[in-house]
Amino acid sequence: MAAIVPDETAAASVAAQEAMFSRLPAAARTGATHDDGTELARHAELRDEPGMATYSADPHSSWRRGGNENRNGMIRRHPPKRTPIAPSMAREPQEIVDETDNRPMRVLGCRTPAEAFADELLESAENKDAALTNR
Repeated sequence: MAAIVPDETAAASVAAQEAMFSRLPAAARTGATHDDGTELARHAELRDEPGMATYSADPHSSWRRGGNENRNGMIRRHPPKRTPIAPSMAREPQEIVDETDNRPMRVLGCRTPAEAFADELLESAENKDAALTNR
């Protein structure tokens, strides 16, 4: 998931994340790890609305957010450097995310991230159904 945040304020950042994460089922909203930027100063608000745990990586420790940094790198390959990104361009990041989510990855057994995510959601739903049945 990706979104264009209109400015670098903490309020705008958290609002964009709430909008993205609230569309996900509760089982997929377990937590998010952020870097140490000031735009994430209000990260605790993610616990209130979408009900997520929030974590912060140590400064200069991008390896603790490896999956996120990898995805960011894939997304940044598309627009030319120094391209200003405006809210009116919202469709473009979604097209890039769709492309990267549908690219097979060796680490996922040649499945796409979209397929792996769908499998995780199905497994989570099946486990929840089994737990409810066994009561």
